[in-house]
Amino acid sequence: MRVLLTGGYGCIGSWIVRNLLRRGDQVWNYDLKEDPRRMRLVMTEEEVKQVPFIQGDVTDLAGLRRALEENKITHLIHLAGLQVPVCRADPILGAKVNVLGTLAAFEAVRLLAGQVQRLVYLSSAAVFGPPSAYPGGPLADDVPLIPATHYGVFKCCNEGNARIYFQDHGLSSVGLRPWTVYGVGRDFGMTSEPTKAIKSLALGRTYHITYGGWQDLQFVDDVAKICVRCLEAPYSGARSYNVRGDIIDLPGFHQALCAVEPSARKLITHGDRQIAIAYDLDDSALQRDLGPMPKTSLVDGIRQTLEHFRQLDKEGRLDTADLDA
Repeated sequence: MRVLLTGGYGCIGSWIVRNLLRRGDQVWNYDLKEDPRRMRLVMTEEEVKQVPFIQGDVTDLAGLRRALEENKITHLIHLAGLQVPVCRADPILGAKVNVLGTLAAFEAVRLLAGQVQRLVYLSSAAVFGPPSAYPGGPLADDVPLIPATHYGVFKCCNEGNARIYFQDHGLSSVGLRPWTVYGVGRDFGMTSEPTKAIKSLALGRTYHITYGGWQDLQFVDDVAKICVRCLEAPYSGARSYNVRGDIIDLPGFHQALCAVEPSARKLITHGDRQIAIAYDLDDSALQRDLGPMPKTSLVDGIRQTLEHFRQLDKEGRLDTADLDA
């Protein structure tokens, strides 16, 4: 595959690039500026050099179309977007990047008349309302969406536009709704704190997770592999799918940390505020339509992440700016 990623320098993008390169695929990164620092945390320098950078704004339809056409891109992963804090502070900018940027990705694919064989984009579990708004038990993909943030509303808009592109133009796409993604490189966003706790543990530092309650923890390498699987699996349609990892409350996450590294008992603490997003999401439709999908256990994911952080620290390459902020 010849794969272009928008916003591929983020945490999930870096792990997707790593997976694609190690399969033998060719990869391009389309972004406002070249910033491979997260890629360098999870890939060798030789691998980083194999990924050409194409400078461009995701809202620039002509530029994005040109990047796809000139590089004969066969598969597109659209990741570019602004997260919850930025969308809250500047909703107009959030809408421009998250909604118009996604429309540009779909329109660029449509205009190339079949050159791009698959479009995968990231939606979010933030399309759901708070747990109290739903009945108990796992929630299917198609329950009512009542997001509590501008970010979630923008993601709902993207899912709706994907459906219209399939309805009007037959353009198939796969939307994915991750929840709390954790792993090396996750240093920003509302749910980055479990990863920061693991990084702090690697350094023997204290860390307080400001929220509590229940969440769905998903190992970043699993999410990356799911994205790659959705690029190549036979599919026709425009559905948005729940992604499911380990449903656990913060005391349970703390216990898992302690099982991997007993010093977490004294070093890591957490609050009790429940994030206002339903957390028990059913991924059976994703598994049925595009699976099977990987799932790393929480303890194994924590262990791999902790070991990775410790290795980076040993090499003098562990950035602590996110912890020091």
